[in-house]
Amino acid sequence: MVFRLVLGCGTVGRQVVEQIPERTGDARDRLLVVTEDESVVETLRDESIPARCADPTDPAAIANVDQPDVIFVASDRTDVNRAALERARERFPTASIVAYLGGNATSADRPRFEELADHVVDAKRAMVDHIIDGVARPSAGAAIGLRKQLSTIDGRLAVVMHDNPDPDAIASAVALVEIAAEVGVDADACYFGDISHQENRAMVNLLDLRLRNLSPDDSLEEYDAFALVDHSRPGVNDQLPEDLHVDIVIDHHPPRGPVPGEFVDLREHAGATSTVMTDYLDRFGLEPRRATATALLYGIRIDTNDFTREVSPADFEAASILWPHVETSVLRQIEQPTVEGETLDTIARAIKNRIQHDSVAVASVGRLANRDALPQAADQLLSIEGVETTLVFGFRDEMVFLSARSRASDVDLGETLRDAFDRIGSAGGHADMAGAQLEIGILGSADDEDEIESIVSVVEEVITNRFFEAIESRPGVSVGAYTQTSEWLFSVDEDGVSEPTQSEDEGELEGGESA
Repeated sequence: MVFRLVLGCGTVGRQVVEQIPERTGDARDRLLVVTEDESVVETLRDESIPARCADPTDPAAIANVDQPDVIFVASDRTDVNRAALERARERFPTASIVAYLGGNATSADRPRFEELADHVVDAKRAMVDHIIDGVARPSAGAAIGLRKQLSTIDGRLAVVMHDNPDPDAIASAVALVEIAAEVGVDADACYFGDISHQENRAMVNLLDLRLRNLSPDDSLEEYDAFALVDHSRPGVNDQLPEDLHVDIVIDHHPPRGPVPGEFVDLREHAGATSTVMTDYLDRFGLEPRRATATALLYGIRIDTNDFTREVSPADFEAASILWPHVETSVLRQIEQPTVEGETLDTIARAIKNRIQHDSVAVASVGRLANRDALPQAADQLLSIEGVETTLVFGFRDEMVFLSARSRASDVDLGETLRDAFDRIGSAGGHADMAGAQLEIGILGSADDEDEIESIVSVVEEVITNRFFEAIESRPGVSVGAYTQTSEWLFSVDEDGVSEPTQSEDEGELEGGESA
């Protein structure tokens, strides 16, 4: 049982008194309000709250009151509260006292309040702290900036994900479309490439997400503005023109070059762009649709590897905001889709073809029907005893796609793949999950099957050795013996293999290796 004594009952005091019975919920608790406002006393008594009409600054008013556990000094006036606080502390030296500073405090009042009370409530300071720490913290300023930028758009907005989008990119685009609608802007969630990973397709289909699949030949003239989500540069890991005017960029990856855009929000501390978009929904006061909330939570879980990789407090906060709106049954269905036979074949080839040196395994799966099978194969290799780092790659059309995984603490795969392959393609990602793609144009001009196999064999050797070299070059890392090659050889002429030209594409595969 707790006995609470309230001295004075101004605006703040009334709100506290009315909340106490609901918040405590213990019928044995006692409450007594002492105030000289007769109308307040009458109202409180009508609400079955014990109240006494007396001057709270008069020692006689509390002379016969039992020892309270908690005292709340709660008049609107500072002078009244100071006097009541002094009398209360003198009468009840061991009680816990919370004192409201009041609305007309002087520089001399605060030290006295802090001397006598266990806790001082200052409405002005609380408001300032709320504005500085809450309303005006960076994410709130970003929300204001995003709303302002959206309000300048006159026409239709294309929200563009990176190529072959993963759950984080898909969910982020859908969320931005919802936010744009709140500001009165029509928008489409767009992507180039394919959504071929079975879990990603399951997410789109089960949640009935509205996405537009663009092709390089499609005209973009119907769009008056462009936003990039989960990547930050047009023409890098998307098929937009490199000189495209970008209105909005929202991402969580560190940029690999200058980021264009009228409004740019790069939150590198966040584990997923879905975390950033959840914060925007919250700041805009929008309750997400159940499909959007489910997609966003799944995007956060995938990009943070179920809150175990590069996770931040913001990711947990976003998850707590989303959870009440998530379709948990649909989420379970997304996480347990059927696996296609081609994916299982790719995994089997990776296991069979692997080359292992110490704890590093590399495998070529040859011709590739589904590039999203690569990260699953890389994950499977990682489950082999003694393997801590894996690279799996395959050929499709005139491209080579690479997927890497690691649980070694001394390996940063994003940097490793950039060291090995940035000169001849685009590479990047996280410390434990990364990818790359390299263009092998000569495959398109070769007709003879033996010639193609010869080229593929050379490329496989170069990729394998360059990865081992890049791993070996990391401080403190050793992968034992391997065959070295000094040839970066992805073009063929009549004299055999020659060096490639350096690529200017330094873009990260920010989202392609999250699924």
